Amino acid sequence: MPTPTEELVASISEKLKVAANVKVVYGEPQVVEGKTIIPVAVASYGFGAGSGTGPQGEGSGGGGGGLRVKPLGVVEVTAERTRFIPVIDVNRLATLGLIALVVVLFWFRRTFRRR
Repeated sequence: MPTPTEELVASISEKLKVAANVKVVYGEPQVVEGKTIIPVAVASYGFGAGSGTGPQGEGSGGGGGGLRVKPLGVVEVTAERTRFIPVIDVNRLATLGLIALVVVLFWFRRTFRRR
């Protein structure tokens, strides 16, 4: 007989299997002006569960899971060629730019500090 934790993990796993579909990563192709456009994303799944018993033998448990989907770009298919066009992550570029600016400012400060 499965334990409550095993039942919970099995239940969550089944729900994630239903959600884990190729359409999550590759969207429905769309035809626009003679080009077929296929959206592409990356999907990440995670889940956890736990259970325990109290001092008088009563048991309890809990768990949860999640799905994160991040767009990567599109595949463009034409009669002449097929190419991948990435999505530009503006937030990541801005963060990297700020980090680079801080590093350069610290370097200038350290290099040209008055002695």
